Amino acid sequence: MKAGCSIVEKPEGGGGYQFPDWAYKTESSPGSRQIQLWHFILELLQKEEFRHVIAWQQGEYGEFVIKDPDEVARLWGRRKCKPQMNYDKLSRALRYYYNKRILHKTKGKRFTYKFNFNKLVMPNYPFINIRSSGSCSSFSSELTVLTPCPAALS
Repeated sequence: MKAGCSIVEKPEGGGGYQFPDWAYKTESSPGSRQIQLWHFILELLQKEEFRHVIAWQQGEYGEFVIKDPDEVARLWGRRKCKPQMNYDKLSRALRYYYNKRILHKTKGKRFTYKFNFNKLVMPNYPFINIRSSGSCSSFSSELTVLTPCPAALS
């Protein structure tokens, strides 16, 4: 079965970004504590109802801004059954991803981070060969890329 791309609309219209479907796993077990923070952030970014809390940064692929850090921490704490969660603890978890090169802090921008989607793909699909097909790269025949597809942005 071929996994496609999900189009994530930019907040102010004008197209969206493509991400592979695996990045947006279905919430088959909402009470599951097995989710990782980076995946939870992708879930929030995908949902329209959380745009006032966290949103993709316009102009930079993979960059997002946490508009309400306390609310994101509260949502993360609720998801992980940790009512004492706060932004200090959540940001410590985000910093853990720096060394793993999953994401990094955007210099000079408060509460702004950028995903390194190449690092997210390889641990999940380590044996997939990367090849290029036209304006959008792809991973074998199963995954569509993590670079903005011009068709999605127009």
